Amino acid sequence: MNTQPFLGHKSKDIIPGYPVLFGCPLDLTCTYRKGTGEAPDSIRLASDSIETYSPLLDRDLCDVQFSDLGDLDLAGQSLEASLKKIREATLKILENGAKPACIGGEHTLTLPIVEAVKEIHGDFMTLHLDAHSDLRDNYEGSAINHATVIYQVCRVIGPTRLLQLGIRAGTKEEFCWMREHRTLMEWTGESQKALLKRISDVPVYLTLDLDVLDPSCFPGTGNPEPGGWFYQDLERFFRILDQVNVVGADIVELNPTVDPSGVSSITAAKIVREVLLILAGNPDSS
Repeated sequence: MNTQPFLGHKSKDIIPGYPVLFGCPLDLTCTYRKGTGEAPDSIRLASDSIETYSPLLDRDLCDVQFSDLGDLDLAGQSLEASLKKIREATLKILENGAKPACIGGEHTLTLPIVEAVKEIHGDFMTLHLDAHSDLRDNYEGSAINHATVIYQVCRVIGPTRLLQLGIRAGTKEEFCWMREHRTLMEWTGESQKALLKRISDVPVYLTLDLDVLDPSCFPGTGNPEPGGWFYQDLERFFRILDQVNVVGADIVELNPTVDPSGVSSITAAKIVREVLLILAGNPDSS
């Protein structure tokens, strides 16, 4: 067992060219089971249970640079104020030439991060892994929440710069929209090649809703949806992602309060490790 947790014990100095981890304990618009605000602390705690070395990527976090700024203080703030704070924090990271790696928190936090990435990188592709399409233009009287976040993201980047994988839930209108704009990709051996072709020449931003995983292997999420990916599917995706220019990422929607076993938090920590290594790049290739 790893004796040095890899999260929460790193420098708070932003290092140009390298990942900067920060937590966003946002939990304001969840409509089924709240608890995502506890995710960043739970992921950091769970990182004590896994190794820093990734057999998948054959790299070790001990050999790469990254920093951890801790969690943003969002307590008692409105959604508007929280999103503004997230955007400002992301901009600071990007303006210093580093790569934001956010752990949430509910999925709404992706919007201000994408806004900041757009300001710095201009033209980029957003990869959206999720069980849900999140493409409603309004949900329960609100235009900005966890069910509308990707619709809002598309208003920033345009639908031609969005690719969605793992989606298996949404309204009929949302699925019609995805088919019309060709944002939805199946995940097969052939689609891996197609994905790499579409993202190999552009900067990439990843938003990973953890409920993309099947609830049989990842029960700790507020809106579980049967029929999802298994961890091996995610590993195949990471192999593709490791070949392109990833400029930032968020990992969202862990709800540790609904999984007393802790398995979901440990799985999330392992995913964060892989994403950090991908963002840091392969030192042997430079």
